This record gives sequence, structure tokens and C-alpha cells, in this order.
Amino acid sequence: MITFATEKGDGKTFVSHAPGYWSGSGGIAPELWNDWKWQLKNRVTSLAQLEKHLDLSEEERSGVLLSGDKLALAVTPHFFNLIPRDNPDDPIRRQMIPRIEETWTSPYDMADPCGEDSHMPVPGLVHRYPDRVLFLVTDRCASYCRYCTRSRVVSGVGEQELHTNFEEAYRYLETHTEVRDVLLSGGDALIFSDDKIDKLLSRLRAIKHIEFLRIGTRVPIFLPQGITPELCAILASHHPLWMSVHVNHPRELTIEVKQALERLANAGIPLGNQSVLLTGVNDDLETMKTLVHKLLMCRVRPYYIYQCDLINGSSHLRTSVAKGIEIIEGLRGHTTGYAVPQFVIDAPGGGGKVPINPGYILYHDNEKIVIRNYEGKIFEYPETGNENVQFAPQREYHDEYLYS
Repeated sequence: MITFATEKGDGKTFVSHAPGYWSGSGGIAPELWNDWKWQLKNRVTSLAQLEKHLDLSEEERSGVLLSGDKLALAVTPHFFNLIPRDNPDDPIRRQMIPRIEETWTSPYDMADPCGEDSHMPVPGLVHRYPDRVLFLVTDRCASYCRYCTRSRVVSGVGEQELHTNFEEAYRYLETHTEVRDVLLSGGDALIFSDDKIDKLLSRLRAIKHIEFLRIGTRVPIFLPQGITPELCAILASHHPLWMSVHVNHPRELTIEVKQALERLANAGIPLGNQSVLLTGVNDDLETMKTLVHKLLMCRVRPYYIYQCDLINGSSHLRTSVAKGIEIIEGLRGHTTGYAVPQFVIDAPGGGGKVPINPGYILYHDNEKIVIRNYEGKIFEYPETGNENVQFAPQREYHDEYLYS
């Protein structure tokens, strides 16, 4: 089914928008449209290109003019086709088109909200958790999300530059035998050539104590043409290799994206999804339920919902934490467990991911734990009585909990 972005619907079905805005003047040859190099070369990167296709609001026009010193504008033709011409509040459009609100300051905003720079023993390698590292292999992406947590270094126009020292990073990993898990991110490693990806993974695979590799990527969503059988074969040769993709709204899961994700799954790559909770994008239960169900149809396990990091210029996109808890409450027990992601806050300043859940534990001591289920019903389960166990914080407890 081929539709245009103006026929956006609720995102429950898989559709193709190609060639969309590129259908004029005789259209574009399918072999070009399906070439990932053509997609990258023809990204929308300027105000003039935007105004050719979209009716920009004043907030958007001003945001584009000011985006050159914060985070570059770039959207692949494939993903741009998801953006309607005349709705500035569209959830896809809010993620990709700069707005003047990015210049707003909040007392909570931070340049490096996850504290990565302070946990970087060598340039480009973040070692924040005991047994795993984050390897920032590039500062470029296929398209740029306006809420990017690394906007300080990503896209080449931010306040910092990423200077990854690959050889120094390899030496660090070789000597730190506690590291068993390496996550490749940036930027997006999958914008590299097949040969460069193969060499990078091979070099890491040569370090014997590294048990498995992960790639964090949005290429399958922004640039599904890049997920070729050849790339999948290279990735499969470096198993065990896992991949985290990033989808925020069900409309992002097009026919082409589904096919790309299936190619990865068929290559034996376990797929998980990480969403960021964003105002006007996915901050309601029905949208998130549609998204997680659609992800499972693509053989992707919903993994995390992130509370939006306190990145500079993102206050207009951040929701309340209560909204995330409400969404988890509406998913758990009301749909299959595979469809329920973990809601997390990446603790500001480098505290790491902290799981945030609705209050299912009502009381806990060395005799019993009192819990509630998704329906609000109350249950009591006996404890072992081991006084050496660290129990949940004591709360005032009344027997009427058991009968409410």
C-alpha cells in the first residue's frame, strides 16, 4: 500500500510513502530511490529544500535559521516522506524539523546530561558501567533528531568535536579484561561502508574477553535501503551481535522499514527498540500501544522507553515522568509481556539508567510482601524471614489494603 504523508492515519498499518515528495517531474527511478548512497546524497538539509515541500510555521523557520550552531538539519528522502506538508504539530515533524524553542533555556538543561565526558578514559570510549563500554565511532547520522542527547558533538556543528582515538580505544579494551560488552554508537556506525564496519567489528572480535557486541542505530528507520543482504551477512559473521533500533512513533514503521528489520532478524540479530518519550509524539497510551504491537510484528522487542534527557534546548519536547509511569501502567497486564518496555531515566550527571515503575509493592518486611496487580487487586506473599535481606522501604500498612 502506497500513501502520501498527508494520509498519515494512526500508523497501525504498514505503508510505503515512496516516492512521495520526489514523485514530481517524472519521478525518480526505483533503482536510485532504493540506493542508500542516493538517499544520503539527497537528504533535506536547508531551509530552501524544506520550503519547497512544507508550509513552515514561523517557529520552524526561525529554528532552521538558528540550527547551524547547535545541531545540523538533515533528513533522508525516505523519512522526509513521513512528514505532512501543512501540520507543524505532526509527531514525525516535531522530531526532525528545528523549532525556535530549541533556543529556550531551562535551569535543568545540560550539555552532557548523561555525564559521558567525565567517564571517558580515552577519547571516544565511555566506561561508565563495570563490564561494558560505549564506543563512539562517529559523529554523523543518516538524519538528526532534534532531541539528540549528544547534540554537543553530533553532526559537526555543535559546541564540541568528537575525536575518537581508535587505536588508543583498542589498547584500553585489550588491557581492561572486565569489559565483556561493547556498544557501538555515536553518531551511527551503520552509515559506514560495509568494509569499514567489517574491519571495526573484526578488530573488536579479536579481543578475546569481549563476549558480545551491540550496535545502537536508527539507520534501519531513516535509511532502510542501507540494510542490504551484504551488510546483514557481514553482521552475522560477528555473532553474538545484538542491535538496538530507535523508533518513537508507529508511522515510522513503514513497509520498507519492516523489510529491513526482517532482514536483520533473519541474519540472527536480536533486535530491541529504544523509544524516547516526547511531548506531542508518543506521550499517550494508544500511540505507544500501537507502536509496541507493530514492533513485535517486525520481530523487534520493545526494550526501553527513555524519559527525555535534560539536553540543552529540549524542554519543549520533554514530558512529565508521571506520563511515562501512566503509559507503563496502561501496558503491563493489558497486553503481552513481550510488548512492555522498561521505562528508565538516565540519571543526570552520569548516574546510569534507573528503572521507573508504577508502585506495585505496597509493603515488605521479613514476614510478607503486599503487592498489587494491574487490575489494582491486592495480594500477600510470604517472605522467607531472612533478616539479612535488604527489604523495600517500610511503609505504613493497614489490613484494609487486602480488601480494597
